[in-house]
Amino acid sequence: MSATPEKTLCVIIGSGPAGYTAAIYASRAGLNPIVYTGPEPGGQLMITTDVENYPGYPEGVQGPTMMDEFRKQAERFGTDVRNEMITKVDFTGPVHKLWTESGHELHTHTVIISTGASAKWLGLENETRLASTGGGVSACAVCDGFFFRNLDVAIVGAGDTAAEEAQYLSKLCKNVHMLVRRDEMRASKIMQERVMKAENIHIHWNTETKDILGEEEVEGALVFNNKTGEEKVIPVQGFFVAIGHKPNTDIFKGWLDMEDTGYLKATPGRTFTNREGVFVSGDAADHIYRQAVTAAGTGCMAALDAERYLTEKGIV
Repeated sequence: MSATPEKTLCVIIGSGPAGYTAAIYASRAGLNPIVYTGPEPGGQLMITTDVENYPGYPEGVQGPTMMDEFRKQAERFGTDVRNEMITKVDFTGPVHKLWTESGHELHTHTVIISTGASAKWLGLENETRLASTGGGVSACAVCDGFFFRNLDVAIVGAGDTAAEEAQYLSKLCKNVHMLVRRDEMRASKIMQERVMKAENIHIHWNTETKDILGEEEVEGALVFNNKTGEEKVIPVQGFFVAIGHKPNTDIFKGWLDMEDTGYLKATPGRTFTNREGVFVSGDAADHIYRQAVTAAGTGCMAALDAERYLTEKGIV
């Protein structure tokens, strides 16, 4: 561990839209924040090609480009961005202790958690390749469904999220092939009924994906029936994975209140956690919306909450 702990007013853990927005507001408030980017600087938008639903970009923008601009804006106001991970915390307080992967120790009055959540994937080689190149594989129908208007798509999943996203896609796409691993769905009864009523949603029971076909773009899904072993190709131009997200909150276990699924709990309408001086923003606490614009909004809220907390305590 570091011989002499570094002392600061505000540390932001995570560097997606929430983290960088928090940094912009905290910097402008004179808090001199330090951002630790974590293992995926820029968050999930770094594997998103075209972003067309974020205000201010009328022609759309590449995800990595947008995150680079977020970072530059934060640095313009004095944010110290460090490409490293926080691997250990101590929120005993009132001053919170953090340690980086290199063993550097920080003591800070406020912490803004913006570690996000990572989509769960099937683990197929072509899935990874086509997702990273914008070839038609996505884990967010609301984000990318627009690009598949009047086309055929497949979606993997059987829970409420998969059912909701299948419904969303059905309003845009010609046909939606829902691939369900079992002979029943986990989604709530009302969500199942809605899916069943949609004429262009075709449910494939006991079906798993063996491969995603296509070199530059998705051309089809090679699937098999896990009861009979029968294989078939479903011609689709888009492939959506809706089997859940995992919040990146493991290092906060035992310190912060969280849902059974790992999402951090915040005071309704605010960004307060159960520890004074620790705030949460973005997808680490949001399992409903998971959009860049909502993450940025809560990043703003967290920075304002942190600044007010420091003022009330007479620290700034």
